[in-house]
Amino acid sequence: MKIVMIGTGYVGLVSGICFAEMGHEVVCVDKDASKINALNSGQVPIYEPGLEDLLARNMTAGRLYFTTDLGAAAPGAEAAFIAVGTPERKEDGAADLSFVYAAARELSRVMDEGTVVVTKSTVPVGTNRQVARIVMGVRGADRVDVASNPEFLRESVAISDFMKPDRVVVGTETARARDLMAEIYQPLSRQGFPVITTDLESAEIIKYAANAFLATKITFINEIARLCEKVGADVERVSEGMGLDTRIGKKFLKAGPGYGGSCFPKDTSALARTAQDAGAPMALVESVIEANIRRKADMVEKITALLDGDLSGKRIAVLGVTFKPETDDMREAPSLAILPPLTAAGAELVIVDPQGRREGLRAFPGADWADDAYEAAADGDLVILLTEWDDFRNLDLERLAQVMKEPHFADFRNVYDATAARSAGFTAYASVGHPDFKI
Repeated sequence: MKIVMIGTGYVGLVSGICFAEMGHEVVCVDKDASKINALNSGQVPIYEPGLEDLLARNMTAGRLYFTTDLGAAAPGAEAAFIAVGTPERKEDGAADLSFVYAAARELSRVMDEGTVVVTKSTVPVGTNRQVARIVMGVRGADRVDVASNPEFLRESVAISDFMKPDRVVVGTETARARDLMAEIYQPLSRQGFPVITTDLESAEIIKYAANAFLATKITFINEIARLCEKVGADVERVSEGMGLDTRIGKKFLKAGPGYGGSCFPKDTSALARTAQDAGAPMALVESVIEANIRRKADMVEKITALLDGDLSGKRIAVLGVTFKPETDDMREAPSLAILPPLTAAGAELVIVDPQGRREGLRAFPGADWADDAYEAAADGDLVILLTEWDDFRNLDLERLAQVMKEPHFADFRNVYDATAARSAGFTAYASVGHPDFKI
């Protein structure tokens, strides 16, 4: 089957390449000529383990193509997926759907009769019906087959998430769209992976509801961590005790500096805004958003306390600035909220991140960069562990403390513990949800 994928951002690129791996003929379209040229040369513009090899294999097999010309790509396509960005509108938190609607208009002018229009982008309820209205209006038609097919990809394991999914969600309202989507995903359904078919509105809400629930779970354990710090409890033991309850589960119960990334922040905001507009405000989701913002401020306060309230001239090593390990994505990373107040207070930052340097150079223009944790910490006053890359999980803490001027450690991913830090020679240690120490 021929598929057109409009947009080669994270979702569009991973989805297009994986559809080709499933045996479909896929043409990925993007207006960014430099990105398309790079992809045609076998270069992946994002860091996602395994994606470059999958790209090369499917291009060699003749199943995967890249172009800037939608008019040339669309003929013969049985399905056209819209996978463009839906960033948060800063003025009200709603999803900016301008790219989705622009893609729908452009597609409607060049697509074949009978092409099913599929929205892969994360969009609020009602968007797919508006896409249908746009296509019908441009084409002068009285009907069009549309489908909602939200993505559930986690960065760093996106290929596995696509090829071995917990579930595939498809929202349709016509038999043709339903049958075509079943055929597209048949390689997965044959292996027993569940493909859930529902109405358009339910499919749209499922995506937002899932992300909001996970964001709530993260925020809840972070709130528990704050309480643990006040009363002398250990949040990791609390998490373990909670997670063993099968009704709760252990995933997403790891305390830290707050959630970030390309999905949770904008999706919780978009869901809250949609609920307000629908007259069904979601106080819980709104509280989660507020608590996650406050969480970053809590980390700044911890850092300030470790340095006795004076950051001026202090040299701080920052281990990791991407929002999670095994990605180069900086979108809404906790570092973007935590580090600027430090530099504003006069601190000097030295950053090390295995994949974050390209984006980090723009995000933190006044910072220095190092190749490893020991170089970053040399003559420093504080080490902050913000992203738990494997590079930072097995540090020689004694060596780290020895190269520092003032051996202070802010471990915001709870990779180590106070006992190990004290034994290694650190004179101050702060984590999340544990008793700290300061000599």
